[in-house]
Amino acid sequence: MNLGRLSVAASFAAVALALTACSSTATPAPDAAADAEARVVVANFRAPISNWALESDDAYVLSIAGCLETLTKYDQTEKKVEPMLATSWKQTSDIAWEFDLRKNVKFQDGTDFNAKAVANSLNHVLDATAPARAVNPKTIKKVEALDADTVRVTTPAADPLLPYRMASVNAGVLSGAAYTDKGIDPMNHCTGPFAPVSEKAGQSLTLDRNKNYWDGEVKLAGGEIRYITDGATRSTQVQTGEADISMSIPATSLATLEADEKISVLKADSPRTSTLYLNNSRAPFNKVELRKAATMALDLPAMAASIYEGAAQPATGPFAPSEPWANPDLAVPAVNIDEAKKLVEASGYKQEKPLEIIAITERAEFAGVGAIIQEQFKQIGLKANVVTKSYGAVEPDVLAGKYDMILSQRNRMIDIADPIGFLQADYTCEGGYNLSHYCNKDYDKLISQAMGEKDETKRHDIYRKAGDILAKDAANVWLVNEQAIDGVGSKVQGYVQDPLTRYVLTKDLAKTK
Repeated sequence: MNLGRLSVAASFAAVALALTACSSTATPAPDAAADAEARVVVANFRAPISNWALESDDAYVLSIAGCLETLTKYDQTEKKVEPMLATSWKQTSDIAWEFDLRKNVKFQDGTDFNAKAVANSLNHVLDATAPARAVNPKTIKKVEALDADTVRVTTPAADPLLPYRMASVNAGVLSGAAYTDKGIDPMNHCTGPFAPVSEKAGQSLTLDRNKNYWDGEVKLAGGEIRYITDGATRSTQVQTGEADISMSIPATSLATLEADEKISVLKADSPRTSTLYLNNSRAPFNKVELRKAATMALDLPAMAASIYEGAAQPATGPFAPSEPWANPDLAVPAVNIDEAKKLVEASGYKQEKPLEIIAITERAEFAGVGAIIQEQFKQIGLKANVVTKSYGAVEPDVLAGKYDMILSQRNRMIDIADPIGFLQADYTCEGGYNLSHYCNKDYDKLISQAMGEKDETKRHDIYRKAGDILAKDAANVWLVNEQAIDGVGSKVQGYVQDPLTRYVLTKDLAKTK
């Protein structure tokens, strides 16, 4: 394949094909009866690397596993926050919220779920050395038990979106016995439909049915979450039957799975954009001219059509065009090699050695994307080498600003089901997940304004302005807007795809013999 300028006509033709788009897709329930003793194997794209610390992404694994639960839950279909471990909540002042807890709930170790346990779990996250992106001292000042069934959460400033934050998996609740001197022990310490009973370090987590689950009958006897960061391997496992559900199927495996009658391929619009992160904190991408040149050099429609085989759309900026806060006037950046060369010259950058593009191995297609970028950068005089590494291995250096470029992707709504979490954590000067090390004081002022805005329409307008600033500053190169793609075996019943990748093993998931 020619990795330089691909056929633009062919690119647009492929991208013009309609993408399957639905907020949530369920596997059809077959006629066969569910097997009450069945167990389901899930090939998950994420592996726990932080000793189950709830402030880390390990919390997502516990949530996917049907173990960890939160006070509230975001319903992706209804687009609203609903009760989970809390039955109701109210704002008692500009900076205080009170949550009424569900009664008669037990942790899997038999102890009572109560306000003391909630306060203990949330304060543990707040006190962490590296707090969670959605739940941290900048967003929550204090959590206290008012009585056995009531929790008060106090915020540093007015936060109309606090119930959304309480739906973050990082705000999950474990029993007091889970917190040990050696770290978090989730085994039998959750409230969910499945209890973790054993783990093979670095390989898998095994779970059994919670027979005393507060929300009714659990259909499966148990399950196994396998940590498979390689996308191609996840695809193979669902095809061979080694896994019943494989999450986050890469575009490169899509055609093969769709041709397999034994596999249901589920797709949903996802607030996820594949991005070439540029390190704004050091040369050469501390110069906006060079960042803009990088954007102008890349043929995004061709990339979407070739590597993603039409299963993604070229990005117009930090948001997908379908999102209500996206600027509808933003277009896919046009390729302009001559102007890009002028910008490289204006930046004053004199290349002495090749730059490095890190392509994370969790996304199989990124090696090919990196190769295209490498070739297209040559046309504006930039030399770059592509290296493949796991995200877990490179994250410390990336967060420390010790890199040039990294190909990664981020679900904008995963921390909190509103863009404020992404806009704050990823792009404010002190953002806890600011991989690009971007800093613009005017942008920060807008985000502070949005955090206290109660009117949704006005808040969305602020998000739009913030996105325009990011696009104008070319903070990163936003490549393609992806879909969530899962592969599901024919024996699985009741699987509901979650584009925010929080819920997989649920009480209603079942499997036939």
